[in-house]
Amino acid sequence: MIEPRVPKYGWGQPVLAAEDLFNDGSFPGAEAGAKLVEVSERGEIVNVGTHVDANLPIYLVEFSGNRVVGCLEEEISPV
Repeated sequence: MIEPRVPKYGWGQPVLAAEDLFNDGSFPGAEAGAKLVEVSERGEIVNVGTHVDANLPIYLVEFSGNRVVGCLEEEISPV
């Protein structure tokens, strides 16, 4: 079993999108492949969870327009 990786970031922390983020099919109301977030867009972490199979931290980040997007650590950077 893979040990869970300790999250680098915490709830309420402001972050920037490190890259453009696209819908992988899990974001409701947007077509698969649609761009959800532009690189350098600012957001705030509203929840931190763990991907069960990979034991990786998953961050729910709220960007403008009440868009809450699940992000991996390499997809965001601290402000």
